[in-house]
Amino acid sequence: MMKKTIFAALALAAAGPALAQSEQTIQNGDFTETVEYSNDKYKVETNHFWDNWFLSVGAGPQVMFGDHDKQIGFGKRISPALDIAVGKWFTPGIGVRLMYNGLSLKGATRWGEAHSTGEQVSGWGSGMYYSKFKYYNLRADVLFNLSNLFCGYKENRIWNSSFYGGVGYMRTWEAPTAGDVTMSAGWLNSFRLCDAFDAFIDLRASMVDDAIDGEIGGAKFDGLLSASVGLTYKFKRRGWDKSKTVVRTNVGEINALRDQLNRANDENARLRNAIDESNRNPKQEVKKTAASNLIIFRIGRADLSKEARANLGLLAEAIKASDPNAVYTITGYADAGTGSKKTNERLSKKRAEAVYDCLVNEYGVSESQLKIDYKGGVDNMFYDDPRLSRAVITRAN
Repeated sequence: MMKKTIFAALALAAAGPALAQSEQTIQNGDFTETVEYSNDKYKVETNHFWDNWFLSVGAGPQVMFGDHDKQIGFGKRISPALDIAVGKWFTPGIGVRLMYNGLSLKGATRWGEAHSTGEQVSGWGSGMYYSKFKYYNLRADVLFNLSNLFCGYKENRIWNSSFYGGVGYMRTWEAPTAGDVTMSAGWLNSFRLCDAFDAFIDLRASMVDDAIDGEIGGAKFDGLLSASVGLTYKFKRRGWDKSKTVVRTNVGEINALRDQLNRANDENARLRNAIDESNRNPKQEVKKTAASNLIIFRIGRADLSKEARANLGLLAEAIKASDPNAVYTITGYADAGTGSKKTNERLSKKRAEAVYDCLVNEYGVSESQLKIDYKGGVDNMFYDDPRLSRAVITRAN
């Protein structure tokens, strides 16, 4: 048991820094805004559409796998490739890009039927020729940044490893022309140079219909392997902000509630003095009841604030110290100037029920001393102020 307790304590201590929050408070007139920034590296603010776009340009070798790989060596099939891509990261872990890649591919053709260079492949008779043709491949990739997905977002991380998969369309420029859908998968490694630029190494495998090189052989697909290196420019605005929670507080309203609570305290002190006086003169049978109580709610809400609960706690003390046979009516109201009639009836009822539940369940007032009533939406009840009609009034019958 002791080992489990120590282990749990160490786990909480390790998790503490990652889940800690920083806080910033801004005062604006009667309002105070408190902004809490989460240090959870797996949570960031959602970016805007034009945030985190990038442009990549790279080049490198590529090799084609076709029908005559045995007749022409691996090195003879290597050709240059150009990659140009534009894309966007929607989250630190998921992005998309549209890419052009192409230039030319090398291979072999029998009897010089497709894209022959006119040069025979030695050792395979007079019917085998080297081939070369220009092509382009336009495709869309979905990228998964494994570093951010598994290790959390880190703006200054030097190396980011990403897996991607995509589909596209490949077509040859020269007769006999051919075109078909391609499927690709690859491993993208990005290395941070500065805020705006990354260097990258992109390793990719693709497959396309066998007829793309102008010949139909025994295989169903031809394949491409490529490795490119290049630079990525990250457009502004780049990166993600920490996740934050903004709490806006009306200080003026709190001060008004505090004044109301002070007045209630004064009234409760008066009641205590009256009770003490009554106890000192037991011959006089005087039934005491708690003073009427007013609880104000926020517009459209039926939940009790901390100040309201404190006020009700003092009311509960007064009720329990008064005549145990006294019955109090808890009447809910809503502001007629906002909301429909049906909505205000429901809201005034929920407000009365919230006060009832607080007095009974939190402060132990007997259910036999309370009953609920509600009036729906009403006109301004006090000082021509609609806020004072979003209320619950508790008074003795």
